Formats: sequence, C-alpha cells, structure tokens
Amino acid sequence: MGKWFGKIGYTTPTETSPGVWEDVITERESYGDTVRNMRRLTGAEKLNDNIKINEEISIIADPYAISNFHNIRYVTYMGAKWKVDSVDASQYPRLVLTMGEVYNE
Repeated sequence: MGKWFGKIGYTTPTETSPGVWEDVITERESYGDTVRNMRRLTGAEKLNDNIKINEEISIIADPYAISNFHNIRYVTYMGAKWKVDSVDASQYPRLVLTMGEVYNE
C-alpha cells in the first residue's frame, strides 16, 4: 500500500442566471493510501480503446469531504485528473475513492 497526496475536485451546482445552473469545481488537497492499483482496457465504439486505471485511494475525510462526498468528480493522480466512479463512505472516517477514465472537463 503506497501513500498518495493530491487534489480532489468537488462540484457545486450554482445558478449563473435565472434558471441556468452550472457546476463550479472546488479543489481541495488531501492525503491518503493507495489500496488497489489495476489497469484495464475497455473496448469502445471509437478508434482507440479507453484506459481505466481502477485505482482505489482511501483518504481520511475531513468534515467537508464527509458532507460533500456525493459531489466528488475527480482525483489528481500521476499528473492527470481521473474521474471518480464510486465513493465508499461505509468505512468512516475514511472514504474509498475508485477511479476510472481520464476526467474531461
């Protein structure tokens, strides 16, 4: 199990004009442990296959992370932003984040 330090991107729906809502990203730094390290190629109806890393990171969650875990969108890992596919909040005070494909803003 390795150590991890990086940023987690949280989205907050914000009304930019009457009836128009946009997601505003807030980045917060966090520490954690890498639980699982795995790569997987998925076939798609595209020219190239998509790369999924299926990495799991277990972070010790602060009060902000606990109350906003449903808004987590991405994690920075190995110099890239990776989309968070799932968040396991059952291991309080830890959150286990499972990453998937590269996050496209």
